[in-house]
Amino acid sequence: MKNIVVLGAGRSSSALIEYLLKQSTEYNWKVIVADFSLEAAQSKIKNHTNGKAIKLNIEDYAERNNLILQADAVVSLLPPHLHILAAKECLSCNKSLFTASYVSQDISEMDEEARQKGLLFMNECGLDPGIDHMSAVEIIHRIKNMGGEVLSFKSYTGGLIAPESSDNPWRYKFTWNPRNVILAGQSTAQYLENGKVHYTPYRRLFRNTDLVEIDGHGNFDGYANRDSLNYIEHYDLKNVQTLIRGTLRNAGFCTAWDVFVTIGLTDDSFIINECDKYTYASLVRSFLPATDAGIDIIQSVAKLCRIEQEGEVMNMIKWTGILDEVSIPLKKASPAGILQELLERKWSLKTTDKDMVVMNHEFIYRNEGKTKKINSSMVVIGKNSDDTAMAQTVGSPLGIVVKLHLTGKLTLTGVRIPVEPEIYNAVLPELKNLGISFNETEEEIDQLN
Repeated sequence: MKNIVVLGAGRSSSALIEYLLKQSTEYNWKVIVADFSLEAAQSKIKNHTNGKAIKLNIEDYAERNNLILQADAVVSLLPPHLHILAAKECLSCNKSLFTASYVSQDISEMDEEARQKGLLFMNECGLDPGIDHMSAVEIIHRIKNMGGEVLSFKSYTGGLIAPESSDNPWRYKFTWNPRNVILAGQSTAQYLENGKVHYTPYRRLFRNTDLVEIDGHGNFDGYANRDSLNYIEHYDLKNVQTLIRGTLRNAGFCTAWDVFVTIGLTDDSFIINECDKYTYASLVRSFLPATDAGIDIIQSVAKLCRIEQEGEVMNMIKWTGILDEVSIPLKKASPAGILQELLERKWSLKTTDKDMVVMNHEFIYRNEGKTKKINSSMVVIGKNSDDTAMAQTVGSPLGIVVKLHLTGKLTLTGVRIPVEPEIYNAVLPELKNLGISFNETEEEIDQLN
């Protein structure tokens, strides 16, 4: 019996663990789910015969080493900064590792040793990054194989709330790690547009959005991710003129979120002591210009953020409660931590709520003297607050790749991301069978736009 060790039993782990347990009956696997919370791990295996839940402190060397030594494959769903602990242990114990997170510099430096040992360290194998890579590169390779040249590639993904569960003016609820949402975009975005490299600093990121229209689902705001330039090489697009990878939000979200950024409420760089002595309104006032001390808070916020006092954006801000004279229920926190605690209560999923994952790729390419545009979009709706679209789209590709590895269908070694044909040719069809598929359209256009 082969052992699969899954490190972490958080919100996005459910579909992965369910998939592996389902496969375990056919392939005679034991799925060991380890988490700091034994209860969380137990809830994910659901008393399955081939499942085992254990309590684990990943920072304890003896516990970590003993567990990974038992594994035939290790899946890390830990917070990104803890992946390195799992990676070092896997390298030491000669075990292959699979994650949905971006490749860190530390893990990237393990490539040569992993190759020498015949190990596969597969990263960026979830939704975004993950499905976005596989679905994009499949089309890029298809275009190149017919002799075409990709001129422009834009890709956006968003974890949103399904329209039928949208009951607040933001049309948003937390469907994944709230902290990541609060701190999103804080690194300067780097991308290529019309042959030139552009940098968009955090303070302007949510004002510099792209309109993304998805047939049958309306318009969305797209803002650039931290580093799109890195994928020019990964996607083999050395002559591309535009390459932008970004995040999707419902139209209007970014304009309102920029108010929090402008005020300073997404700052996680310092701690406010005794913040329970503040109300939300008094906290906001402490960030506003001193010259506005005698001005109504709504007027001052509108002036600073250049929005209308009675407009839709201000209504969205007021709805959160951030301008209310209500005491902050935290003793000590950063501004971002205070905002997160507030929004976790306002943007929480009800049991029957359904989330929605949206992904859209736009390719413009030239072939045989003609310029064409391909739009490829994926929309997945969750079933409820437990069986979410986010969990499905993060966990399913990861589970499929683990299966391919354990059944000997992958020859890849080293530190990788899923951009090889032997990965996407196997994973994308199985994802389609699981209800995760793309709708593709193509049209001839006059010129690059």
